[in-house]
Amino acid sequence: MNMLKKAAAVLLILATAACTDPDRFGGGAGGADGAGGAGANGGVAGSASDPASPLYFNQAIGDRVLFVVDSSTITDQGKTILDGQAQWLLTNTDYRAVIEGHADEQGTREYNLALGFRRANAVREYLVSRGVPAARLEVTSFGKERPIEVCSNETCYAQNRRAVTVLSFSAITS
Repeated sequence: MNMLKKAAAVLLILATAACTDPDRFGGGAGGADGAGGAGANGGVAGSASDPASPLYFNQAIGDRVLFVVDSSTITDQGKTILDGQAQWLLTNTDYRAVIEGHADEQGTREYNLALGFRRANAVREYLVSRGVPAARLEVTSFGKERPIEVCSNETCYAQNRRAVTVLSFSAITS
């Protein structure tokens, strides 16, 4: 019985060691070809460090802008984020975007759907004013139906008053 426990422990250690060796397939840099999947600018393709990836767009640039109560006016902070989004979209022309408008839980469903559309349209118009082709941008509204924070205080309400730019890869045809 003692020998069986030792054999199981050795197998467990060997299996764990094999899983944690980044060069287990040879080639270095964690990839079979030695390239490690690096993008053109040194980031791993598709990762948050690759400036051409949607993950980079979401994390480094920001995929959402927040609004004040009962407003669809873009704040200065929102404009900074949208300037970055516009530049990214102009550089990465194979992506389309759906801009989702959201509202907090205050007010009626109908009012919040309309407010969400106004917010999404404000973002779309801003991106178009920065040179992004209108044909690559769509808008939709979820009103108060998709909160990211659920509670009845200003902290939650503030996070739910937003417009989110959702990317999709789609070659544009003329």
